[in-house]
Amino acid sequence: MRSIVGQESARAREARFETLMRAVADPLHRYLLRRADAGSVDDILAETMLVLWRRLDDVPGLGAGPDAAADDVLPWCYGVARGCLANARRAEGRRLRLVERLTRAVLPPPRPDDADHTALHDALAALSARDREVVLLWAWEELTPRAIAEVTGLTPNAVSIRLHRGKKRLAALLERKNDTQAGRTTRAGRSAR
Repeated sequence: MRSIVGQESARAREARFETLMRAVADPLHRYLLRRADAGSVDDILAETMLVLWRRLDDVPGLGAGPDAAADDVLPWCYGVARGCLANARRAEGRRLRLVERLTRAVLPPPRPDDADHTALHDALAALSARDREVVLLWAWEELTPRAIAEVTGLTPNAVSIRLHRGKKRLAALLERKNDTQAGRTTRAGRSAR
């Protein structure tokens, strides 16, 4: 009798997990593709899904029914993916430090492969890590400040302030790079205006 109840419970848990994966797998994959190198994305996604499986009962907004609203579960799942990404980055950092100690070589910092967006990548790199994460969650993942607050652990008000400050700083940095100094052409020391 116990094994039948246990099997039914296991099937129900698997069905809830499959429901969750249908709602979040693609958005989490895109989230990780934008933040990690392509070679480690699948590993980080697998680790994220393992954590989601282990903490299935903790996922807010995931009912026992056949449907899961992505808007309800995705911010929490982004938070889990963010933690797994941080773990992967720390592990990669330890590995690189070990390689550096063994070879006594300094590895050059990675540069964005996309040359068309170098100015944007440089401007994003100039933001603080927290402001950059808030701006990226807003721009790329299209999250609301409330959802960003859930992902980052900040208050919605702090997210709104960081988002405003980050967008303003990005605009200023990008404008400086694209400034053509209009109206400054001179002839014999005089303005062309």
